[in-house]
Amino acid sequence: MINNIAKLIDHTLLKADATKDQITKLCDEAKEYTFASVCVNPTWVNYCSELLSGTEVKVCTVIGFPLGATTPETKAFETTNAIENGATEVDMVINVGALKDGNYELVERDIRAVVDAAKGKALSKVIIETSLLTDDEKVRACEIAAKVGADFVKTSTGFSTGGATIEDIALMSKTVGCDVGVKASGGVRSAEDARSMVEAGATRIGASSGIAIVKGLTSDSDY
Repeated sequence: MINNIAKLIDHTLLKADATKDQITKLCDEAKEYTFASVCVNPTWVNYCSELLSGTEVKVCTVIGFPLGATTPETKAFETTNAIENGATEVDMVINVGALKDGNYELVERDIRAVVDAAKGKALSKVIIETSLLTDDEKVRACEIAAKVGADFVKTSTGFSTGGATIEDIALMSKTVGCDVGVKASGGVRSAEDARSMVEAGATRIGASSGIAIVKGLTSDSDY
């Protein structure tokens, strides 16, 4: 159980005040527990890539984070730069305001910019920030992400008003089907939380509480 759940976890540290020592520890823990990846801000991608060279642990980073309010062109550049620095997975935040305005053309262009920049080089995950959306908006965001070829849809940044819920995971999984992964992030703090998300349809877990999860403990972390 421990090994199986560990391989679904993106071991995450996205705080603005993260230090080099903390990032080093994150990578050491990821190697020890065989997490799927470390998820870090772009400034740490090259360093993590060096530390994790020769291991199965991937380097994941975030694009347009945490608000999603940069342009598609900016997100495409961020993606290309991150991949050049060693990222093999990118989690991009959609333009939430455009989605709520019903500007689906911009939302599609926004997601496509990242998916196209990553295609064949890195997995693309699309953060829709579920806590800010209606169910209809969640469905539309997932439909657009699947349409343009994203590899995953993801619930949350962990920096907004709420995180993953079982109901949202089930809705997202039903919408995208079997060809697109679903990542639960934000508020997954225990093995029970993680199991519930997987049972609802999650195929990846984003958490800063990865060690607590694999040890069967409960963390008080926000992400």
